[in-house]
Amino acid sequence: MAAALVIGLPALRSGATAGARQAAVGPVAETLGSSVADDASHALDQNPADVAGSSPFSASASARPTASKSGAAGPRASTHAAKTSAKAAAKTQHAATQKAAAAVYLNPLRKVSGLMAERIDMGADFGGSGPVYAIGDAVITNATGDSPGWPGGGWITYQLTDGPASGLVVYLAEDVTPTVQVGQHVTPNTVIAKMYNGSAGIETGWAMPDSSSAESQLPAAGGISGNGPFPTAVGINFEHLLEALGVPESPFNGSATPYGLVPSGYPTNYSSLKS
Repeated sequence: MAAALVIGLPALRSGATAGARQAAVGPVAETLGSSVADDASHALDQNPADVAGSSPFSASASARPTASKSGAAGPRASTHAAKTSAKAAAKTQHAATQKAAAAVYLNPLRKVSGLMAERIDMGADFGGSGPVYAIGDAVITNATGDSPGWPGGGWITYQLTDGPASGLVVYLAEDVTPTVQVGQHVTPNTVIAKMYNGSAGIETGWAMPDSSSAESQLPAAGGISGNGPFPTAVGINFEHLLEALGVPESPFNGSATPYGLVPSGYPTNYSSLKS
């Protein structure tokens, strides 16, 4: 009760005289007695800040330092959140970059209707019909629909200019009609031929560096031509590339023993291309 009465007293400077203190306390002493008056006198001797801190109304004052600390933590929290966000963005960009690098080659048979994987010989054989794309960025080196050396007459070759097989030549043969010309620059989104339902289907694989025929016929690859024995090592190697890009695996690959060799300079692991 004494403390409540003290709050109502006029505020005195710390240099107030004893007489002033007595003048202020006097009315209280007359009303409440000397004990309460002594309490009031003691309160007037205290630092105003101490008195305020002891009053029932001091909660808001004591909360101010806490609010200040809370406010100071705000920028730190914001900085931490910004750093976390930046790290997350960097990881996302890194993943996107890796994905973009893996997408340097695309499935060349992705739009073929009724696609059916068949045997592996000098290359990989397929049935079906529809557009056939280049595997990656390349330059067309052959584009004919009446080659005498292949059933159906189709013979299209292109040299890759990017990715793990850059510099190597791919062939697409048999029941295909070319839609490109020699010297044309193509991408994985370029349709290079139309596959039609013929008696032979199509065959695609690694071609010789001069684009004249299948790579398997070179001595370095075993000198294996259209009469076998099959499957060839370079045919299986190319089939592994197609499989990494999402083309169905040949049912004749399995545990078959390959014939011939994969010449030096050809990739042997396509796992990085798998999505």
